Amino acid sequence: MASGNKGLAGIIAGAGEGTLEPRRPPKTGILGARDNRLAELATGALISRTHEAVDPSICRIWEGHNRDYAALNEQVCGDLIANLKAQGRQEVPAIVRRVAGDPTFRYEVICGARRHWSVSWLRAHDYPEFKFVVEPRELSDEEAFRVADLENRSRKDLTDYERAVDYAGAVDRYYEGNQQRMVERLGVTKSWLSRYLELAKLPPEVLACFESPHVIGISHAAALAPALNNPVARRRMMDHAVSLAAEQRARIDGGAAAFTPAQIVARLSAARQTKPAALSRPRDILDEAGKLILRVQGEGRGGVSFTVPRSRMGDAGRVADEVRRYLEAQSAHR
Repeated sequence: MASGNKGLAGIIAGAGEGTLEPRRPPKTGILGARDNRLAELATGALISRTHEAVDPSICRIWEGHNRDYAALNEQVCGDLIANLKAQGRQEVPAIVRRVAGDPTFRYEVICGARRHWSVSWLRAHDYPEFKFVVEPRELSDEEAFRVADLENRSRKDLTDYERAVDYAGAVDRYYEGNQQRMVERLGVTKSWLSRYLELAKLPPEVLACFESPHVIGISHAAALAPALNNPVARRRMMDHAVSLAAEQRARIDGGAAAFTPAQIVARLSAARQTKPAALSRPRDILDEAGKLILRVQGEGRGGVSFTVPRSRMGDAGRVADEVRRYLEAQSAHR
């Protein structure tokens, strides 16, 4: 077909080689939307994802999942359960990957453990037809870890401790202990990652002081880290942590309010600065001839020990008398 004004004039005069086709209006409605979507898919502007609605019982939680599934309950998931009821369906699909060689499960959940728990709860409580919506993907373990981390990093319902344990395991599992490599893959700073790793390294004695590990924040771990990295201060803190944990359990068992994380940190921090009472020099008790009857050690520590020389083993009466006199004298000075 000729183009331009001359071409148009020629067609009108009958001298043109072709015919003028009428210009069609752009497609609208369902067909137009379909064609537009197909065009976007063809150019890579859109990525098509397949969603499936399944029974949650055929899905297991991936062992590398960053959420403590055992800690989920109706209270923790209450807002999500209410939302699912209101919507009548699950709006955001969980990310899963297919399971091979397991007759019980078809998928494992990479992202969406809380959704999985909530849908399972609904099916067991008057909503048996509720479906778990999933988006299957092909992912390696390291890719699955990064996908889960990216999805959950901004979620407030994932605790600092859950993140910390997840990151601590990932360093060795996916990055051969190389924190710098992990930082680069996650797109975070090294100091940011280090704060979570400090939390994951808190010793069991310290963790036991808190009502639950899930109430501990990275700021609490950062406050305790200097003492835990100092052998002397660490030993003092560990000694106090044992008694503090017992006190915390007694409060909770007795129905009293648990010590808050801030209170726990303050008490442990104070304990690391407490120096043990200075040990007194051994005190010798002598007889009239100047010979040793017994040696007293440990005065000033809240306890005392006596050492009897071998030469006095046969003189139990005299030794006992001196011990009695010593104890009576200490009692009189109280």
